[in-house]
Amino acid sequence: MQLFAILELYFAGKRSMMLKKERHNFIIKRINLHNKVLSSDLAEQLKVSEDTVRRDLNELADLGKLLKVHGGALSRSYHFPFNGVDIYALDAKKEVARKAAKLIKDGMNILTAGGTTVIEMVKNIPVNTKAVIFTISPLIALELADHPNIHVILIGGQFSKNSHVTVGSQVTNYLSEIRADLCFLGTNGLSAESGVTDSDLEVVQVKKAMIRAANKLVVLTISEKLNSEQRMKVCANNQINTLITELNPESKELTAYHELGINIL
Repeated sequence: MQLFAILELYFAGKRSMMLKKERHNFIIKRINLHNKVLSSDLAEQLKVSEDTVRRDLNELADLGKLLKVHGGALSRSYHFPFNGVDIYALDAKKEVARKAAKLIKDGMNILTAGGTTVIEMVKNIPVNTKAVIFTISPLIALELADHPNIHVILIGGQFSKNSHVTVGSQVTNYLSEIRADLCFLGTNGLSAESGVTDSDLEVVQVKKAMIRAANKLVVLTISEKLNSEQRMKVCANNQINTLITELNPESKELTAYHELGINIL
């Protein structure tokens, strides 16, 4: 009887360890895809308590896998893009960036959000291209500091430590007074049903203002984010003019977006 009890405890511990490993893998996958995760969302998705999620996030932070913040966690690659630490799906993002940079032509006024894919995009702008780039991302502005022919306007406001972009009424007011030819947005979620979605209310409000300030919207995303959704809506699919992924534009994964009339690159 005693042996049976010991075996039960042993296998219960093994199952617990396996569940923890599965939770950790799930959390890392989510944070790689969406750059930020909320403890409340993870608890719901994993069917565990928020206390369990907080312990998991603390353990992963101690292992250097993510950055723990109030209410959730951030991706290390998103938070430190300039040192190249663990940038998720970098090859795919570089392909998206290469395609996107070809849309930037001489004389254009361009508006950009932040994110690792957009940083890769501005790296691909040819040195002889003359354009004005408005951005809410200090990291984008710094990346363009040495470009000889790009005039950079950093839109100032409250700095979001979580998203590394400027947010707030000062930013949205400024955006209401400009007109851009193209707006380039990365996305945390994109689906044929819900359009572009995000998890940060302040960032959502700024992105909405960016879309209103541009003649055309270009959405950049790696294919793994297709058919995923976040809590808050940025825009409907009928507001997207061009969608860029690393896939061949005729790939079957993009069929639903073709059917919505979106130009696919």
